[in-house]
Amino acid sequence: MMKKRLTAPQTWYWLGLVLFLVSFILPQPAQAGGFLVAAVLAGYHIVGEGFAHTYAASKEQRRFVPNVHLLMSLAAVGAVLIGHFEEATLLILIFAGAHFLEGYAEGKSKREITALLAMNPVEARRLTAAGTVDVVPVDQLKVGDRVQVLNGDQVPTDGQVVAGRATLNESSINGESIPREKGPGDVVFGSTINGATSFEMVVTKDSRDTVFAKILALVEQSQTTLGKTATRIEKFEPIYVRTVLALLPVVLLAGPLVFQWSWSLTLYRTVVFLIAASPCALAAAAVPATLSGLSNLAKRGVLFKGGAYLTQLAELQAVAFDKTGTLTVGRPEVTDIYFTDAVDQSHLVPILKSMEAQSNHPLATAIVTAFADVPSVPVTVTNELGKGIYSQVAGQKIAIAKPTSFAHLTPDFQTRIDRLAQAGKTVVVVAVDDQPQGLLALMDLPNQAAAHAIDYFQDHQIHTTMITGDAQLTGEAVARQLGIDEVAANVLPEDKAAIVQRLQRTYPVTAMVGDGVNDAPALVTADIGVAMGDGTDVAIDVADVVLMQNDLAKLAAAHQISVKLNRVVWENIIFAMAVVVLLVGLNFMGLANITWGVVLHEGSTLLVILNGLRLLLVNPTQPQAPVRTRSENIVQRTSVGRRGGPATR
Repeated sequence: MMKKRLTAPQTWYWLGLVLFLVSFILPQPAQAGGFLVAAVLAGYHIVGEGFAHTYAASKEQRRFVPNVHLLMSLAAVGAVLIGHFEEATLLILIFAGAHFLEGYAEGKSKREITALLAMNPVEARRLTAAGTVDVVPVDQLKVGDRVQVLNGDQVPTDGQVVAGRATLNESSINGESIPREKGPGDVVFGSTINGATSFEMVVTKDSRDTVFAKILALVEQSQTTLGKTATRIEKFEPIYVRTVLALLPVVLLAGPLVFQWSWSLTLYRTVVFLIAASPCALAAAAVPATLSGLSNLAKRGVLFKGGAYLTQLAELQAVAFDKTGTLTVGRPEVTDIYFTDAVDQSHLVPILKSMEAQSNHPLATAIVTAFADVPSVPVTVTNELGKGIYSQVAGQKIAIAKPTSFAHLTPDFQTRIDRLAQAGKTVVVVAVDDQPQGLLALMDLPNQAAAHAIDYFQDHQIHTTMITGDAQLTGEAVARQLGIDEVAANVLPEDKAAIVQRLQRTYPVTAMVGDGVNDAPALVTADIGVAMGDGTDVAIDVADVVLMQNDLAKLAAAHQISVKLNRVVWENIIFAMAVVVLLVGLNFMGLANITWGVVLHEGSTLLVILNGLRLLLVNPTQPQAPVRTRSENIVQRTSVGRRGGPATR
């Protein structure tokens, strides 16, 4: 791996440091010149930034906008003018060194997310109509192109496997280190790494629209948009520097008039005051910490569009969840199967599976999946909208329909149906010649990760609301299992944003979590919009946070890091200002000099930076799955599905 080369300022800095050390053994007349040259070599870029940036910012804003570099440059120049060449050089060396270390720390914070840039695929093996292979740049691929991916290669763009099987490392997409097995029909993502086999895929997205491309866009945006505290500090810095500069005449006059200092001592104390009052540590209080938090979460598959959303997450008071695919698995599953003793299941079940295999309804897919090991038989199916499906087999009429399609149900059947419906399940009846012979119950089951997250939010007094288009009973059932505070059921897609607005009136900082196109208005309305990574492109585009896996436990982890980030930033601010007050006080008491002022001041800056870098190492605790016993505050409305049970969204 090639080592990173030193920049010109870094090279001259090291030369300046060497000359500074050599100057101590030079003859007395040459020492001052050696120290002065060392200061110029080590800090010319610092002085240049101080004056150049101040000039540029002042010209742009049409008012005096100084920065901390200008303050330290003036302190160094002042030390030279009063003949303290050694201390002036030490000031420049430590300040410039701290400046380089701060840049290194910020670069280290960004490493986890900027490393993604090096993973962007650049070439692809496109198959021609003649069966030959053309190696082309990825940006030349078009939707519909057939591409070959060799073992160990990167998948060039998003697509679908059409031939062969593969084991893909998808950590660049979802942060999950466990490889995923893929076969014909499965979706693959650009930038993921193929294993030991080769496969062919068809391109389904332009390289600019891939999931990885969206991740890169989020990464770049997160690095340039920092939190409110960092932004406020950035705006406060020139005001603070102007205040310090305005106090210089006061310090100069107070020396001989108030403290009875000589003019030489007054000038020396004024230089120390410039050093002591410099807001170096304050300027570094938020940025490294924020970047560290963003990096930590990016490594875990949680991407923020800016540090402002990460810092705001700590203030979260309520969170609204779309149900399907967010709180639940996202597809119905068969949970209960019942047949009377008179039924020959080995004969009837294959017929049921074959009938449902000819339907495109989500419930049909769930039933076929539940009987995956059962052989199929040839059947002809009639679909009666609003009732169910029917078939004639060996002179018998086989029906799979909603309970209300049957005029008479035995008390036993009705009791079973009512019990299952009370649990929020969709029930279908299996009948032979109009006589009910069995029941199938289906439900979109709660996601286990969602249970962890809800329990975490409850423990932190964050109000939780589930928004769903499903029926009352379904909402009650899911709420009981997950511990949701409030359920808004039978909600039309266009009403989701209104529910978020209602929550905001009670809870000023409200988040919305969703994955579908119909969640987009609510995601935009919320203070923090959170999209599931497996959701639609529209939801991801408008959200402020993206969970690259459909794992709500990652949102709980993000909240923990957000709380920690805010605490670290305030620790840094208080510590930075305490050091300034201490050094200024010691200076006026005559107990501080330039050397110790520089060491303590820049030392505090390094401690602030290192404190922020601790967020790279934070490992959020994972809440355990809760045991739900408490009653919940439920708000219900109703909706009826195709076959009589609660409708899926």
